[in-house]
Parts: sequence; C-alpha cells; structure tokens
Amino acid sequence: MIKNFIFVLKRFRTSSVLNITGLSVAFAVFIIIMMQVDYDYNFDRFSPDNEKIFRVDFVNSEGGKQSILCRPLVETLLQSSPHVVAGTFFGPWSGKGSIVVEKNGSRFTSIEKTQAVSSDYAKVFPFEIVEGTADALHNPDMLLIPQNMAKRLFGDAPCIDRMLEMWGKKYPVKGVYRDFPENSLIENSICFKLGNENETSWENWNYACYVRLDSPDAASNVTEVFNQTMQKESNPDHGFEKCGFSLTSLPDLHFTMDVNYDNSPKSSWQTLLVLLSVIVAIIVIAGINFTNFSMALVPRRIRSINTQKVFGASAGKLRVLLVAEAVLMAFVAYFIALFLVYAASKTPPIVELLDCGIHPLEYPKLLVATAAIAALTGLVSGLYPAFYITSFQPALALKGSFGLSIRGQQIRNTLMGLQFTASFVLITCALFMYFQNRYMQSIPMGFNRDQIIITELTGEVKKNYSVLENDLKSFAGIEDLTYGQFLLASSDTYMGWGRRYQDKSIQFFCLPVSPSFLKIMGIKVSEGRDFRDDDRLGRRGKYIFNEKARHEYDIQLNTDIDSSEIIGFIPDIQFTTFHTAPTPMAFYVWGTENWGDNNSFAYIKVKAGSNQREAIQHVKNTMKKLDPEWSFN
Repeated sequence: MIKNFIFVLKRFRTSSVLNITGLSVAFAVFIIIMMQVDYDYNFDRFSPDNEKIFRVDFVNSEGGKQSILCRPLVETLLQSSPHVVAGTFFGPWSGKGSIVVEKNGSRFTSIEKTQAVSSDYAKVFPFEIVEGTADALHNPDMLLIPQNMAKRLFGDAPCIDRMLEMWGKKYPVKGVYRDFPENSLIENSICFKLGNENETSWENWNYACYVRLDSPDAASNVTEVFNQTMQKESNPDHGFEKCGFSLTSLPDLHFTMDVNYDNSPKSSWQTLLVLLSVIVAIIVIAGINFTNFSMALVPRRIRSINTQKVFGASAGKLRVLLVAEAVLMAFVAYFIALFLVYAASKTPPIVELLDCGIHPLEYPKLLVATAAIAALTGLVSGLYPAFYITSFQPALALKGSFGLSIRGQQIRNTLMGLQFTASFVLITCALFMYFQNRYMQSIPMGFNRDQIIITELTGEVKKNYSVLENDLKSFAGIEDLTYGQFLLASSDTYMGWGRRYQDKSIQFFCLPVSPSFLKIMGIKVSEGRDFRDDDRLGRRGKYIFNEKARHEYDIQLNTDIDSSEIIGFIPDIQFTTFHTAPTPMAFYVWGTENWGDNNSFAYIKVKAGSNQREAIQHVKNTMKKLDPEWSFN
C-alpha cells in the first residue's frame, strides 16, 4: 500500500498536489469553524450543575424584560423560596483597576479586572477553590483571585495573605480559584464583597441577580413564589402590580436576545446553523473535488490496473489498494490541515475574527473527529472510482478509450455540476456577507466617526484635565477634545434610567457627556438648543433626548424631569450596535449635584488632512506621561 501510494504521488504529481491542497484547506476551515461552533454551543456548559443556575429577569407590565434589579427587591426574593439553595447579585459591568504588588522588595503595577459581588457569589457559580477559602467574600476587606492571575503576580509561591494594593488601600488575598473557561459568563477577575450601597434604594436598578436551585425543574415554582413575594412586599408606589419575573438558565443566556441591559456575550442558534451548513458544504465540495480528480485519472490508470488483473491481481485486492490510497491521501491532507490551523493561531488577523482560541491542542475531541471525517472522506470519495475502474473486462479496457465513454462523462458531469452548485451558493452567501459588512462600515451613524481618537481615562489622568488638554492641543494636528462616560456604538446596553415624567413612568438610556460633546461629534440638534458650558453650573443637569424618546413618551421641549430641564432633541443616532433598533436615549450634562467625575473616555478630534498616526502617538505619549502605569489603547 505504501509503495503504491508513493508511486501514485510521483507519477501523478500535479493531480496529487491539487487533491491534497484542496482537502487540507477544507479540513483546516472545518476545524477552525468547528472551534467557534464548539465555543458558542458549550458556552456556560462546563459544569453539570450549570443547569441549576438561573438569572432572575424583571418583566414589566408590557411584557418587556430587563436583567437588572434593585437591591432591596433582590434581597427579598432570595429569602422567599426553599428551592433557592443560594443567591447572589452584582453589578452587571465589571471594571479594571491598577493593582500594585510588592515582589522581591520592589513594587510593580498590573491592570486587572475587578468585580464587586455579594457574599454568596462562589456558592451560586461552580467555583473550584485551589488555595484558601471562598469565605473571603464574606469580608469586604479580603480578596478572591483566579489561579492564572495568582501565578502571574506571585509565581509558584503561596498566595494566601499576600497583599494587593487597590485604590490606595491594601487587601489580603484569602482565596484562589481555578480559572473559568473563556466561554463563560463569569470573568476571571479579582472578586471582593459589595459594600452597603443602595441597600434601601428602590430607585437604583443596578444589579444582576442569579440563583442556584435544588433542581432545574423547580424554576416554574420559584418564579411563581417570586411574583407573589413582589406583590406582597413592594410598595404600591413602585407600580409593580402588573409586573413579574422570569428565570433564564445559565446555558441559555448566551442565546437570549430579548432582555434589556443584558451585556453578557451573545450568539444565536441561526449563526451556528449557518456555520454548520457552510462547513458541510465545504467538506462536500472537497469530497466531490477529490472524486473528480480520481475519475479524471481513470483513463490514464485503467491500462495499468487491468494489466495487474491480467497478471492475476483480484478485483477485490485492487479495490482495497485504491481505497487505501484515497484514505492515505486524505490523512496527508489532514496533517497538513493541522499545520495550517497552527499557523492560523499565530496570525492576528485570523485570531481577531474569532471569539475562541484556535490552538489545535486545545480541542483533542475535535481533532479525533476531524481525523474520522478525513478517513470517511477518503473512503467515500475513493470507493466509487475504485469499483468503477476495476469493473471493466481487461481485454476491453486495454483496447478501448474510457475517457470518451458516455458513462464516464455522465459521472464526471454530474459531480462537477453538484460541485459548482455548492460553490456558487457559498460564493453568493459570501458576497451578501461582504455587502452587509460594507453597509455597516459605511452607513451614516448620525455622528462623526472619522478623524476621532478615543481613549480611556484613568484616575491619575483625571486629576490633571488642564495638563491633558494643553498637552494634547499642543500638537498641531489635534483640533479639540471632549469627554463622555460611555463609548458610542460599542454596546447594546448603557446606563438605564427610569423616571417619572408628567405622571407616567419612562425608561431610557442615559449617556452623560461634556457640554461640547455634540458639537465635536457632529451631532445636530433638530429642535431646541445644544449644551452650553454654563449648563454645568446649575444644581440639576440638562437633557437632550432623541426623537425615539420624544415620540414614544410625548416629551415636550423646556419641561423638566426631576428638576432637570429638557433643552433639545436630536435625530435617532446609532448609539448602540446594529443588533438593536433605535431606542429612547438622552445625552445628559450633570449639574453641581452629581455622582462625581463620570468621564471614562476622551474623544479627541483630529484636524482634516493631519497625520493620524502621529496624532495617535502624541495621544499615547501624553497619556503615559500622566499615568505611566496604565496600558492605554
């Protein structure tokens, strides 16, 4: 078999190279796409107990859902049902902090994710403690950190009672947990206990609530108990008479799209079906291609095959040799595909296209499955040519010309027709995807995207606004800058405010900004006026709403919401991603009564015709001068 395979490779070199190349690319694409499918399908399915974990969603009187609740309501619900084994709540947005660690007598800084959680956080989610105890979350001055972070910060030395400095205060590490996989809702962050904020506030809906039940089947009973508890405990002024709750299991959250303020990573079953259809089509095309090459070689090989039959080789033995040759060729393509996948894992443009890691050794089951598919592809693709080429009488085959036979032409034409049809379908779909992406990149968003540099602001930078502005404007190519709490068009959810307006309840996303924000971002005011610098001098702030909020809630110009004046309206800009249609929103400028410095991002306008690379480098240099420890992007 080996000798025959090597002989075929040498004799039909061009055909073999084309055959192996086609199969190897197909297998590589199959492996990479299946990695993404595996990542999405198994999102939050890494533990059998995940089926017992549910997120509590609030359902308003109109049937709309939201994933955040107020703290008094959460704490009441968690005590209401005996089926709730444990419950936890936390802010749905994790943060990043500058962590100072002392090691070998010197201090160094690291930027790490942080998450404030309630004390039973590690009882709800499947934490595996490798050092210390999860009881650290019962004390607000103690920390729980992931294993990979502990190794980076402290090496292989014990971590318990080692100190981390955050926000100017030192905290002892009291527990280390095994890292959760990447395809998990739970981020590997520094966990610490929530403080006492909002314990009695029914107005601040800031917390995601999760419960672990004694059985997945208890979800309907718990939902009913939660609804009864809310009606019993809440104040009539809260307006919860026609509201309720729903429970969404942890593995289903990744595919749940209809919940407001839900910023957990998302995919869709439709996307997975599309991806699966694509890879099936690619394997079928590759298999047909393989068979076509084999059939194309029949006229050149039939004399050799039938000569062997004349000298005594049985048809069965020849068929086994021919099928084995096809399987061996498929396995050569498979191993080349592994090399291609490995090369892709080292290629940033490809890595950035996917959510999952694409190193082959991280998916042993997938590699075994692909090897089986390679064997099956070789077997199926080689079986028909093997039987067909050995089906002729030796004398007829040695005299005739198979290449001109009607049957040979029909088989090849049929296979080529199937191959071209599948190829055209894939090409057409790819073109639609290309046009869709080009549309998303070029569609007007309602604000300037070009010539704008955006960078995060840290506490150290915000101590020196005047220095920041003077240094940035010292570069001739920078025209102006402004500030905002959020990054436009980066998310489907932002800070949501529920307010009373003219005896009715309204809900909208609120994006606090500086007075110059709309001007610098090129957002036109359709009625009323733009923000002014003196808007910050009053006790309460000023709103500018979008048209969606205006029409949905019949909002009037120069009226107030909690003593904050509505001064204007803007068109419906695309401030969310393209997953969502326009929703009610408002830009807001704080007055003197505010929550402190809420600026998280600087929006820096570059003059037309200026060198953007030089401008970006100037911004980086300025930021590093103000805060050398932060890694600016």
